[in-house]
Amino acid sequence: MWSQSFKIGCKTKCYSKPVSWIALKTTSARWEAELMQQVLAAHEIPSRIIDLGIASYFGQGGPAALQVRSIDQWTALLLLSPVEEDNTEVQEN
Repeated sequence: MWSQSFKIGCKTKCYSKPVSWIALKTTSARWEAELMQQVLAAHEIPSRIIDLGIASYFGQGGPAALQVRSIDQWTALLLLSPVEEDNTEVQEN
């Protein structure tokens, strides 16, 4: 986990509160991490991308990790998880 500070309450006083970041997902192509980051941004969940290796020459980029704040971990996982389909069939007689 990485730690970073955010400024909170800057109307009268500014102070920093440490924030822990966790790697939520890793991908073999940076564009996948960027797409997931856009989904999270649409729901106002802060995230960042960390490059894990050397960039490719084929335009895909190298491996990357998507990080979110630890307090947003479960919300982000739910947003990025595949949709479960309801397999209950209605039987008509």
